[in-house]
Amino acid sequence: MRRLTRTVAAAALATALALVGGCSSDSDKSEDAKAGNGAALEKVTYLTSFGNFGRDSYAWVAKEKGFFKEAGFDVDIKPGQGTGSVIQTITGGQADFGPIDLTGGILQLGNGQAKDFVAVAAIQQRTMAAIVSVEGKKIATPKDLEGKKLADTPTSVVRNLFPTYARLAGIDGSKVTWVNGEAQGLIGMLGSGAVDGIGQFVVGQPTVEAVAKKKPVVLPYSNVMQDLYGNVLITSSKIAKEKPEMVKRFTGALLKGLEYALAHPDEAGDLLKKNVPAANPAASSAELQLMAAYVRSSNSGTAIGTLDSGRVAKSIALLQGAGALKQNLTPDQIIDFNLAPKA
Repeated sequence: MRRLTRTVAAAALATALALVGGCSSDSDKSEDAKAGNGAALEKVTYLTSFGNFGRDSYAWVAKEKGFFKEAGFDVDIKPGQGTGSVIQTITGGQADFGPIDLTGGILQLGNGQAKDFVAVAAIQQRTMAAIVSVEGKKIATPKDLEGKKLADTPTSVVRNLFPTYARLAGIDGSKVTWVNGEAQGLIGMLGSGAVDGIGQFVVGQPTVEAVAKKKPVVLPYSNVMQDLYGNVLITSSKIAKEKPEMVKRFTGALLKGLEYALAHPDEAGDLLKKNVPAANPAASSAELQLMAAYVRSSNSGTAIGTLDSGRVAKSIALLQGAGALKQNLTPDQIIDFNLAPKA
């Protein structure tokens, strides 16, 4: 961990604030772009999960290494703004694919806040959601969050899932104060001492240490909710129904980019920097190194992208048992298992 931290020590607050912004490469956008067989490339709009952090750099890898083009796609990559926004943009027809937190998607679907989308592949086999603090805040266990002030965006999956996490971790949620913050400003709020902790993914800890100048204290949700997936790739129900083979081709190319990025994190960081000048390659590489353990797990074996109906059912049951869902759901309502990679 300290080795990873040293690689990003130079990533100051400007990096944390700037990574959300991004720019798109124009290299593959020409109207007459052609695949290797001479056929015209199919234009696709892809959203990242949030901003252009290292954890999402695999999409740029798939584009720069030619994986999308080989599969017949001309992909426009745009920065997403979190689970709710990504779902809304895709179901509204402004984008075709993007990753969301599966638990957040279940909460949105099960509470009538979203519909008409399906997941077609896993990006992370375990949730990366966490509460992150720093040394000196007297937070070492979940119970220590009582009496503390935490910050996150109102629609964050970390915040929306907190009542369930609190119940399972033995926290009195009524004793925890939440305040609103902009996603790109959360680490700065923690570093300035304005709050005691923030909603964050575990891969954000190198940047937290670089900005806050203190060692992070991480409370991963996966410690008490082990069956929850992390990000999954989604598309609209319409695209999944009308273009199943296209979905499979796109998914395969994206997952090829994911596998390459995890095997070559430094190169992936450089490719992100090439397309997003504000990105910090060292921080991106560190994020990917931390994320690797979440992409493959003992549940998935060596396969990337697989989704297990039994695990999804357990996740739904956990949320229902915690009173977090207003409607009953089945795994088939949120996952298209015919399109998902097979274990």
